[in-house]
Amino acid sequence: MNTSIQPPIIEDKKNTYKDFIFKNPINKKLALAGIFILAIQLIIFKHYYPFASFINADSYTYLSSAFFNDDIGFHPIGYPKFLRLFSIFSHSDTILVAFQYILLQISALSFTFTIFYFLNPSKISRIILFGSVLLNPASLYLANYISSDSLFLSLSLIWFNLLLWCIYQPNFKLVTLNAIVVFLLFIVRYNALYYPAILAISTLLYRRKIFIKLWGIALATLLIGLFIQFNRQQYLELTGHKQFTPFSGWQIANNAMFAYRSVDNREVKEVPYKFRKLNKIIRDYYDSARNNIKKYPEQQLKISTIFMWTPRLPLKRYLKVIDSTQDINDFNAWARIAPFYEEFGWFIIKTYPLTFIKHFLLPNASNYYSPPIEYLEQYSTGVDHVEPIAKFWFGYKSEKIYTLFSDFKVNVLFFFPELMAALNTMFLLGVISFLILKGYTINRELGKVLIIVVCFWLLNFAFSIFAAPIALRFQLFSGFLTFVFSVLLIEFIIQKSVKE
Repeated sequence: MNTSIQPPIIEDKKNTYKDFIFKNPINKKLALAGIFILAIQLIIFKHYYPFASFINADSYTYLSSAFFNDDIGFHPIGYPKFLRLFSIFSHSDTILVAFQYILLQISALSFTFTIFYFLNPSKISRIILFGSVLLNPASLYLANYISSDSLFLSLSLIWFNLLLWCIYQPNFKLVTLNAIVVFLLFIVRYNALYYPAILAISTLLYRRKIFIKLWGIALATLLIGLFIQFNRQQYLELTGHKQFTPFSGWQIANNAMFAYRSVDNREVKEVPYKFRKLNKIIRDYYDSARNNIKKYPEQQLKISTIFMWTPRLPLKRYLKVIDSTQDINDFNAWARIAPFYEEFGWFIIKTYPLTFIKHFLLPNASNYYSPPIEYLEQYSTGVDHVEPIAKFWFGYKSEKIYTLFSDFKVNVLFFFPELMAALNTMFLLGVISFLILKGYTINRELGKVLIIVVCFWLLNFAFSIFAAPIALRFQLFSGFLTFVFSVLLIEFIIQKSVKE
């Protein structure tokens, strides 16, 4: 690691990035070994898992949106558009999974080499980083799902990789490409809403070619703004309400439900008249469910999204109360009620703020520290068949799917919650140690990039704990960054200790 007060100017590097990978003996060996190991891992994995994995509802929603070429849907439309585009070339689930896995691993390894190129870690750190990225079992299981998770993680890695290049060697092409990737991330998953803020922070830290960088921020903001306006207009025509996504209304109501169930009947405050029917259904449900865990097993869940999707639970049941003829799974009905649910959810949160903090935010913060495995705990969420849309889309001979293992349990990922907890702890302790040792005066390049990573960690933490129940698949990008920079921080601390 370079520990001089003023690291060399990056533009003075004689080797190009390509030469750095393929003409450096160590990096060349790593790259070639990586290609070979990736191919072997994928072949072995698909031998044992011949079919893609499916999330009970989400995967089929994505496929349905892709089939009908929808412009709006239950979930962000980016992944369905990707599926439709990919279907031009192939309807094979094996080829799709292989593409998702290769894209994910190439994105991760390219980012790793960028870290090598700009921050120059030691040989041991390079081997640790490269090997851990290459042999990460979560990548295989994530890429095997028909879900936006793998694509979002791949694009996030590409985005942060480009962000580093825009910091060190900004030019119009890179900045424009980075803004486009941010836009693609946003239409795949709305978590990317705060990504432009990270771009702005990086611009403040590295002011070289500031007008080019400001162009990137402006372009990303413009593209996202146009997409939001497009969605709002689509939902205005469909439901009569301008809303960016109905999902947020349902999500806020769902989150509030987990806090509201802890409010004793004697402490329940009067609700506005328009909420009375819904409130009665909810309070009656709480009264029935509180003492009957066997009939209402969801009461054992600290937090989840179960109130958003389960027909027998209050939010879905209320749709029948207001219109007994409508299908509670109909997209139009789901979208029309969303503004009402958003208003109700915010009413509950504002009325019982301490209860919401105690029974939703704090448990979710605990999940951020150690994310539950959730759907990744089992192959295809433990279901041995698919819905007709999947059979049709991928050309399966039947709706039955199987694995060559004796059951659908995925044991290899059992340690990931503890691993993520350890990474979060090491990262935060490493940052504190870096500050105490005044590392920002010794290795300024690491210090500046670290500010961006810490800002991302904090924004991701704040967004994640409030927006939705946290699971491992949503936090793998944050985990990747904390792992990489934990290794770099540990190396810095060791080298500083040895010199002293």
